[in-house]
Order: sequence, then structure tokens, then C-alpha cells
Amino acid sequence: MSEILQRLKRPLLFLMAPGYVVAGILHFVVPELYVQIVPPIFPAALALVYLSGLAEIAVGIGLLIPQTRQYAAWATIALLVAIFPANVYMAIQGVVIEGVSGGGDPSELVRWGRLPLQGVLILWAYWYTRTPTESAERA
Repeated sequence: MSEILQRLKRPLLFLMAPGYVVAGILHFVVPELYVQIVPPIFPAALALVYLSGLAEIAVGIGLLIPQTRQYAAWATIALLVAIFPANVYMAIQGVVIEGVSGGGDPSELVRWGRLPLQGVLILWAYWYTRTPTESAERA
């Protein structure tokens, strides 16, 4: 099983990293969508949306560069933890995102399903926190 995972590690990196870059760019293209899920206890929602978008772009690029991959993976984990309150807020408050074509009212399953998905994304990023030699030593 571990050999299969090792073979998938590189292709999955090239799925994950651009995904963060695209998600980060969307924070600048349609910031009003993201502002709606920032919990009201946080000040300057728009600034936080831009900051998190910039962070997503940075970690996505950092994951693609072998010399920065480990740092970027740890930064990705930190980012996912930092944005978790927005996902909790969205689930608990039943946030309907206005301005989304096709409807911005995700089902309850989608709202709550985002919470465990964060754990999966954290584990995925954690996979890249080790150098290839460290990973081989553990096998």
C-alpha cells in the first residue's frame, strides 16, 4: 500500500498546489463571496479575505518548489487551521452565499461536510512536510 501512495504523492502534489493558487486568486476575483463566511467576531473581513487569498497563492507556489515544499506544507496546515472558523461559522449559522450563480445555498450536508474535509486537507499537506529521505527512512 505504501508503494502505491508513494507513486501517487507527486501527481497529487500537482493537483493540490495549483488548487490553492486558483482558490487564492478567486479571493481577489470574487472577494464578496468569501467575506460572507468570515465570522462577524473578526474585524476587517475584506482584508482577511485578501490576506487568506494571498496566503493560499503563496503556499500553492511554495509547494511546487522543492526547496520550499516542507515550509509551504506546514504553512498550508497553519492556513487551514486559521480558516477553520469560517467553515464552522458557515455550518452553524447556515450561511447562504449571495451572488453565486446557480444558488449559494449549500445543503446542510455540504456545510457540515466541509469540517471533516479540513482534516483530510491537513493530512494531505502533512504528507509533504517530510523530505523524501525522511519518508524513505520511515518505510
